[in-house]
Amino acid sequence: MSEIRHLAEAPTGRRPLAPGGGIDAHRHDTHQIVYARRGVLSVTTGAGVWVAPASRAIWVPAGTVHEHRAHGHTELRLIGLTGNPLALDRPAVLAVDPLLRELIIAYTGEPGDLGSGERGRLLGVLLDRLRRAPEQAFHLPSPTDPRLAAVCAALERDPADRRTLGELAAGAGASERTLARLFRNELGMSFPQWRTQLRLHHALLLLADGLPVTAVAHRCGWASASAFIDVFRRALGYTPGRAFTL
Repeated sequence: MSEIRHLAEAPTGRRPLAPGGGIDAHRHDTHQIVYARRGVLSVTTGAGVWVAPASRAIWVPAGTVHEHRAHGHTELRLIGLTGNPLALDRPAVLAVDPLLRELIIAYTGEPGDLGSGERGRLLGVLLDRLRRAPEQAFHLPSPTDPRLAAVCAALERDPADRRTLGELAAGAGASERTLARLFRNELGMSFPQWRTQLRLHHALLLLADGLPVTAVAHRCGWASASAFIDVFRRALGYTPGRAFTL
């Protein structure tokens, strides 16, 4: 992130993004909900990457320097908030149920679609639903230790890499035990948990680009499409085939 724009208020509205398009590094003095009605959105900060399909939204707290990137044809919906209904001072991925989805879409429609009174009431209901939205563990944190960073970068380049932690450790000049400790201390998860998270993130981006489920499974390191479908469904609540039909 080089030049960082500063906005006094986080915008509210909608914005189409072409595949690979995005919004460069910026920050705002108010909080924001970011939602992709179509496509997949990734938000990158100095602390890592958050990825959200249409069943998820991303909470971006005030002051956070972040970038948006679209994967597939993406319809971005943005809601700027002066208050902090979630009492969170860090980015988070939130589950979006059908009602919250429709509230976000209605609130971010054309400015003239709603009167001021109706708009205020709609926001009140939206905030109530937002407070009830469960947080999802769908974040890839950024490592700081150079040995851990080297291992993570290698797997990000090739999520299908099947090397064990011991084999990766040897290439990074660290012991397997040291790397296992670094994964837990720096990234808050075990190596297998982090690798699964990485593969799911990568799978969402490939699905947004229109790749078939079987091709995505193999490019992300699963032995079979059925194994991929099972992990994907347990993590997101639906199958990869339904990822962009919700």
